[in-house]
Amino acid sequence: MNGSLGDLLTAAGSAQSLSLQHVISAMLLSFVLCSVIAKLYQVTFQSLSYSRAFVHTLILGGMITCMVMMSMGDSLARGIGVLGALSLIRFRTVVRDPRDMMFLFAALGLGIACGAGMFAVAIAGCMLLSAVIVLLHWAPFATRRRYEAMLRFLVETDNEEARADVDAIMAECCSAYMLLAMREAVQGDLLEYSYQVRLIDPSYQVDLVKKMEALGSIAEVNLVMQRTTVEL
Repeated sequence: MNGSLGDLLTAAGSAQSLSLQHVISAMLLSFVLCSVIAKLYQVTFQSLSYSRAFVHTLILGGMITCMVMMSMGDSLARGIGVLGALSLIRFRTVVRDPRDMMFLFAALGLGIACGAGMFAVAIAGCMLLSAVIVLLHWAPFATRRRYEAMLRFLVETDNEEARADVDAIMAECCSAYMLLAMREAVQGDLLEYSYQVRLIDPSYQVDLVKKMEALGSIAEVNLVMQRTTVEL
């Protein structure tokens, strides 16, 4: 009984002995692979509020994770100690974009693979992830705003006939449309309508504007096409 308990404590406290060359190689590999992920993030970034600090976090996070993994080795006691130490740190930074979270998770995963000595997994994973990131960036996969636009115009107050004409024109040129906002303009004499429209064909944007302007009761027609690369 005492022998079994002693063996368990010895196994829990044992740690893998790593050479200096192995440590430096793992850290450098983690730096290179995380730098590739960080550069791809920088190139394919399309959202708002670009953060240079987040790009640095991708690289530093992977290297720190690699160092922590090598420090733990195969020691259960050290793993529990690191877990307890990390539980004292509270990360209050909010990651608003789920895509940013996946890039951070990818950097940490590469750091774990390098720290565990799984260099083949780290290199192959980085190559495949990079290929998928580039593919998703340039491919039209999951894009739904190809022919979408913002339509704004002014209509006389209580002009139901003009509204019916507008609905007929949008039904002819648009595959879908939705009223986003309506507010008073020109001291209440006119109403400003804002529509989100999806054109049947991009060439219909000229026809839509001309048909709207042909209506005598419609003024200040404004159609702004949305870029296909902009996704909210």
